[in-house]
Amino acid sequence: MAEGPTLYLGAFVDELTRSGLRHIVISPGSRSTPIAVLAAEHPELRVWMHVDERSAAFFALGLAKARGEPVALLCTSGTAAANYAPAVAEACVARVPLVVLTADRPHELRDVGAPQTIQQIGLYGDHVKWFMEMPIPEPDDHMLRHARYCASRAVVEAWRKPSGPVHLNFPLREPLLPDLEHPQLFGAGRHDGRAYVEAPGASGQLSRSSLERLAAELAASERGIIICGPIDEPELAAVATELSALLGYPLLADPLSQLRGGMHRRDVIVDAYDAFLRDERAAATLAPDVIIRLGAMPVSKPLLLYLNRHRTSRMLVVDEGGWRDPTLLASDMVFADAGELCSSLTRLLTERGLRRDGEWLRCWQRLNSETRRALDQGIEQIEQAEGMFEGRIFTELRQLLPDSTVLFAGNSMPIRDLDTFYAASERCIRFAGNRGANGIDGLISTALGYSAAGERTVLVLGDLSFYHDMNGLLAAKLHGLPITIIVVNNDGGGIFSFLPQASLKRHYEELFGTPLGLDYAHAAAMYGGTFTRVDSWESFRNAVQRAMDDGGLQLIEVRTDRRSNVEQHRRIWQLMYARLAELKLLGE
Repeated sequence: MAEGPTLYLGAFVDELTRSGLRHIVISPGSRSTPIAVLAAEHPELRVWMHVDERSAAFFALGLAKARGEPVALLCTSGTAAANYAPAVAEACVARVPLVVLTADRPHELRDVGAPQTIQQIGLYGDHVKWFMEMPIPEPDDHMLRHARYCASRAVVEAWRKPSGPVHLNFPLREPLLPDLEHPQLFGAGRHDGRAYVEAPGASGQLSRSSLERLAAELAASERGIIICGPIDEPELAAVATELSALLGYPLLADPLSQLRGGMHRRDVIVDAYDAFLRDERAAATLAPDVIIRLGAMPVSKPLLLYLNRHRTSRMLVVDEGGWRDPTLLASDMVFADAGELCSSLTRLLTERGLRRDGEWLRCWQRLNSETRRALDQGIEQIEQAEGMFEGRIFTELRQLLPDSTVLFAGNSMPIRDLDTFYAASERCIRFAGNRGANGIDGLISTALGYSAAGERTVLVLGDLSFYHDMNGLLAAKLHGLPITIIVVNNDGGGIFSFLPQASLKRHYEELFGTPLGLDYAHAAAMYGGTFTRVDSWESFRNAVQRAMDDGGLQLIEVRTDRRSNVEQHRRIWQLMYARLAELKLLGE
């Protein structure tokens, strides 16, 4: 067998044991050979052989019920897996933790008449808590982390209340015999022997002892950061910033975290990280020991790269009900309410008399404030020579929008410019966006939903996003909903100018630039709205103010050039790097 499957499947089997699984019930078969052999080879795993899959599954069910812990099942491909169904259904209804592992033919042998091949994806339907179609095994570091991550998650999900079965399906290619002499057979796990992902709170609530242990560990770690991604919990801002101040950890606030606007303390908030973490020196110098992540994954790509750079740092992902960690870097999935956890940790750390000198936090604060100053200077410089800059829309709106306004940012470039250029403010602005699936469809209609709820709403989106949901404007006309829509019209898909596709010498405009050449004044007229095309920031400010005063459907168009926009962004980064280097804030 090639090295890839040996190491990938070896890592998976090893991680099952590190996560607390000790028993596996195996039925004989060819396609499941590598997992079966590796399970038999692992010293921490007890193998129970049972030749009939239906009986094997019920045997595992009884073992799991008696021991009160997850038990694994393994079978070959085809109808063997179907024979698990009755026991899987029983485990579902009776809330018994089972980890069901089914081998499968690789994708090229499916639906072509290959023997012992049936549809195994979603085989058990709603009777399993979680299903994962595993990839073809590969040996690179990212995939080995993936193997361990999935194994750890499988055990946690099966055990997590209410307990139940989970299903992982493994497409495997021949040859199927693993190399048992490989020196890294069960390697690539955490050096301290812990599970790849631990899960305090999986039993239903975070225990007092777990909280105290976590508080003690955080008290011992001086270089930490708190990252708050998209989350809409009004009470979180106050308690998260208090915890941040007590620990001396900077709080990196995504705009959709709701921490960039309001009367809570803002001295610990870092809002320019998307800019300064683009610099290799800053990303390398600001190495954290521990990372606490609240909410969904932030939008910032530089932040994601920073997390990958420091992948050995301990990362606690706090998520009350899900498993939102696309980085595959979480060392701890903490199943708890973010606000309640912050409050509990603050209370325990205060009781411990925690005091920090704050130098780590001050370093981030200085870098943040100087970056903000450099960005403002950079915008001013490039606009003197090159005209209106898309990112300035958000620096202007920061000054223009009154309290209790919803600022809805469209996907692609608007949400990214909001992240980079909108600094934290005392104004009570509610930030919104569709950052679940991140599509550009339905943005007008979603924003109008906010308007229908009585919220003063301003939507900023690109021209393609506007075109996608022009029909949504009908709701504004039918129901008399007031909304101000700012269309950044660069005649196409501006974000692609920042991506590798922009280097294509042929087909770029046709496939990615996609200019439409539409005059959106007609759309405003059709739906009874007011259209304003601005050509300066003075006219922009006047148009926004009129929209706020007049109400109704207001459409403000800011025309820009895609090619100029990407160069303007890059020029601002260079000016920022140079300024921070002068101040020696990025390390030597």
